[in-house]
Amino acid sequence: MTDSFTTPKVHQESSPEEHDETDEEEQNNLSGKTCPECSGRIVHDEAQAETHCEDCGCVVESDKIDRGPEWRAFDSREKNDRSRVGAPQTQQLHDRGLSTVIDWRDEDAYGQSLSSRQRKKMQRLRTWDERFRTKDSQERNLKQALGEINRMASALGCPDPIRETTSVLYRQAVKNDMLRGRSIEGMATAALYAGSRLENAPRTLDEVAAVSRVDKIEIERTYRYLADELELKMAPTNPESYIARFASELGCPDETERRSRKLIQAAVKAGVHSGRNPVGIAASALYAAAKLTNQDVIQDDLSKIANVSKVTIRNRYTEILEAADEMSSE
Repeated sequence: MTDSFTTPKVHQESSPEEHDETDEEEQNNLSGKTCPECSGRIVHDEAQAETHCEDCGCVVESDKIDRGPEWRAFDSREKNDRSRVGAPQTQQLHDRGLSTVIDWRDEDAYGQSLSSRQRKKMQRLRTWDERFRTKDSQERNLKQALGEINRMASALGCPDPIRETTSVLYRQAVKNDMLRGRSIEGMATAALYAGSRLENAPRTLDEVAAVSRVDKIEIERTYRYLADELELKMAPTNPESYIARFASELGCPDETERRSRKLIQAAVKAGVHSGRNPVGIAASALYAAAKLTNQDVIQDDLSKIANVSKVTIRNRYTEILEAADEMSSE
């Protein structure tokens, strides 16, 4: 059981430009000092790669390491082609992206097709390379689960922060031996639902269940188990988190979106949201804002997007408008 949940920072290699900035900063720090021999002004000679006193010639630092590339590039494309820095580590792959992958194209370095004998050889190498990438059952589990997470996240349009957080949650579940008696797909779906809430971009259970290979009841059960075991501090979902997505799918202007956020804030202050589905509150506030800004929003369309009934929208709609009137009259 873990004490708290923290998303690890993805390590990236420093680029030559970052090293140049560091060297320049060090040079500025040395330039502010005086010569230890004569208290003269210290300067840096780039050609000789040394720092010396301008008055007496005392060498303060020499043989400075040049961390830049040994090659030259004349445009951005050529610079990218010659770069030897790989992709950053990611939690979305079972090996964190550190292994190599043999290209699927049967071509040599000059773009020419391989012979039939060479193609068979490369196919065997790809097969063995795929097998060697997973050394034990835990890595095979991670590979299958993280692939499932990426599939569902792509179907829901989740950005990289949600995918990274979800991958970390699943890794913690595997580390704490929480998959015993539970399916990989169920735990992966529950981790995706929890990760989207932790990143303040929640997806509803119905949306997650629609792209998952397990039913909604199993997702709910596994999510509660995951949150309890990892001690995830889940705050109640803010209805405002759904407004941007619903407004985008309906094609509402910015004025309607801003008005709906103000209506939700008034409803929260009046306590209308207490014990109510936040998705219904968000859909009703957006519908009310559309009416106030003279936008033609049909209840059927909003009901399908938010996956709530038209009765819920109508009931919450009146309550939200009453809360906004009371707040404006104060």
